[in-house]
Amino acid sequence: MNRPIRLIVALALSLAGLASLPGPAHATTYAQIEGTGSTWSELILQQWIADVDSNGMKVVYTGGGSTKGRKDFSQASTDFAISEIPYQGTDERGQSDTSNGRPFAYLPIVAGGTAFTYQLKIGNELVRNLRLSGETIAKIFTLQITNWNDPAITKDNNGRTFPSLPIKPVVRSDGSGTTAQFTTWMDKQYPNIWRPYFGQAGLTSYYPKKAGSQMVSQAGSDQVMNTIKGFAGNGMIGYVEYSYPVNADYPVVKVQNQAGYFVEPTQYNTAVALTKAKINQDKSSQLYLTQVLDGVYANPDPRAYPISSYSYMIIPTGSDDPRMSSAKRQTLADFMYYSLCAGQTKAGPYGYSPLPLNLVQAGFDQLAKLKGADPAVDLTDRDVRSCNNPTFDGKNLSHNVLADKAPQPAACDQAGQGPCGTETGTNQPSTDDGGGAGGAGRNGGEGAAGTDGERGAAASGGEGPAAPGDAPAAIDPETGLAVGAAGSATTTGTTGEVIYADPTELVAGRTTDQRTFGWLAVLELLALVLLPGLYVVGMRRRRTSRAGGRL
Repeated sequence: MNRPIRLIVALALSLAGLASLPGPAHATTYAQIEGTGSTWSELILQQWIADVDSNGMKVVYTGGGSTKGRKDFSQASTDFAISEIPYQGTDERGQSDTSNGRPFAYLPIVAGGTAFTYQLKIGNELVRNLRLSGETIAKIFTLQITNWNDPAITKDNNGRTFPSLPIKPVVRSDGSGTTAQFTTWMDKQYPNIWRPYFGQAGLTSYYPKKAGSQMVSQAGSDQVMNTIKGFAGNGMIGYVEYSYPVNADYPVVKVQNQAGYFVEPTQYNTAVALTKAKINQDKSSQLYLTQVLDGVYANPDPRAYPISSYSYMIIPTGSDDPRMSSAKRQTLADFMYYSLCAGQTKAGPYGYSPLPLNLVQAGFDQLAKLKGADPAVDLTDRDVRSCNNPTFDGKNLSHNVLADKAPQPAACDQAGQGPCGTETGTNQPSTDDGGGAGGAGRNGGEGAAGTDGERGAAASGGEGPAAPGDAPAAIDPETGLAVGAAGSATTTGTTGEVIYADPTELVAGRTTDQRTFGWLAVLELLALVLLPGLYVVGMRRRRTSRAGGRL
């Protein structure tokens, strides 16, 4: 190949090499981020972490409880924390509970209901439709009701009796946001029951266990769940986020709400309940975006699950944060962008409830503080309108679509009626309209809808519902169609309009990426067009030169 062709090829290869290098958007690469905290939120968080791993984001999360998460963050031993409650200033043990001067912001990540899962057998049959009032639950966990044949339990179940069997409450032994949420509810709703047992007013992250009682303590939601469903678990009852019994295919208590209906914490009932949550909107407040749940506890809607709440990520916002770099901030920003958008479509199937649009938008505002701390953080193409979220109404930020379409509870779920034969812990609502628990079998097959809300038999056999890792689709009770399945298309059933979920694409589509690969494509095209012609010209010259030499 003669000199001109060699020069052209060398130039093309050099330009192609330069074009393939990361552009300005990738000057700051991803770096692994680490967090600790809530086990209430851990199941959905671990799924989000698995989702983004293929995009080059490495996120490591360890449970241990909300108290541990807040403490680790305050000691700058982690990059973020997850907690169901904010820093308390001073905790119930008189110890400091602050960020220790580390600048931070609260970022809502997911909603859900605190459920009461249990093992109670009649003979060898597991009871799957237990109902309890809030007062009965408070008395069980303060050791005032100690046997399953107690008249209060019989009354809650409309005269249905249970065997004489000691009740063994299972509580958390570690500092837990789930415990804090549960004890806050008891303190607000049943102070005359809770405060004499606790010895003071207010919440606690460390559940007070009385010596000599049947109470059992376990660290972490997973250990609470495993203990209750274990070989020696008959008679036990404990509190965990709803996703744990859904994952374990285990029953939960239907809790009586303000309207006198017994309901479980499906994504629909949780979404309805949280329409009465008050969120601190004062951006100058240290408690910006934190929740006040008094209205949730007393929500008069028959569909509302009374112990519903949000969980928070605590993110570092200081420009001189000792642990943070541009790469870590970028990882945190892109990870949470996925979690707040496409990740929310998985909340319902996993036993959680997706955030409403106003909290997602507020979450974006909190993420903007990462760029405020470090201008190198790229937050382009972050538009809340592109999020696919089952709660969103793009025309009205305060409108919660999921809450609007939540079905009314079955008539047999009302106090003095039933109880329904509907099994619990299935992530399906109990309803008379045939679209919820009555409309689907255990494995997603169609079943015969019962007029009392009983679920029909599954069309296919099997060992129960898919585990959250299989990401089963939530069912819209109005249409019977799957909703919010990430990466798939579903129809509304009423208009036939196709709705596409956001793909798990996190950083593609940035302007610099498009420009870089656009130039590379142009160079390749030029090479394909020019090189063959130049090669032919070169060969002709070569033959001419050889012919001249022979002459």
